[in-house]
Amino acid sequence: MEPLDRPAVIVADMLVDFVTGALANPPSQATVAPIARLLAGARERGWPVCYCNDAHLPGDVEERVWGAHAMAGTPGARVVPELAPAAGDVEFPKRAYSGFHDTGLDAYLRQRDVGTVVLTGQHAHICVQHTAGSAFFLGYRVVLADDGIAAFTPEDRVAGIAYIETMYGAQTATVDEILAAGA
Repeated sequence: MEPLDRPAVIVADMLVDFVTGALANPPSQATVAPIARLLAGARERGWPVCYCNDAHLPGDVEERVWGAHAMAGTPGARVVPELAPAAGDVEFPKRAYSGFHDTGLDAYLRQRDVGTVVLTGQHAHICVQHTAGSAFFLGYRVVLADDGIAAFTPEDRVAGIAYIETMYGAQTATVDEILAAGA
């Protein structure tokens, strides 16, 4: 893996509702430990750590597809305790799939001169994919933390990652490879 250029880590939707709650995704539980390792390494290296989490309001467009989930201010909209934000991390509530859509994430990353975004979380074929697309169109290099990305099914995960690699030139690597490339 080539060295990372001024990286930041983005954690998408590792929320109670997506791990064990309203839209529980059991495969996501296997990503918690690798994401925790990535977050610890990123913080040690001084990389920005950003959480892009659903925080829906009644009537948001996603309700038409998924029903009520991750409603702002509810326990289901909280990051799972094992991955809770630490001092210095920043949360960007979102009401659509992309972590960049109307959240302020791009301005925050530009203020910190970030060149590469390392994406983790859920779901490879939905929020991770849309966040990757937005990052690509905004000029960021996209890296996917392979062992830190989940989807509802193995097929959805493979298809989502393949799409991001093909359409946005993303590189996929393990958490350990990412940390080694950014040391």
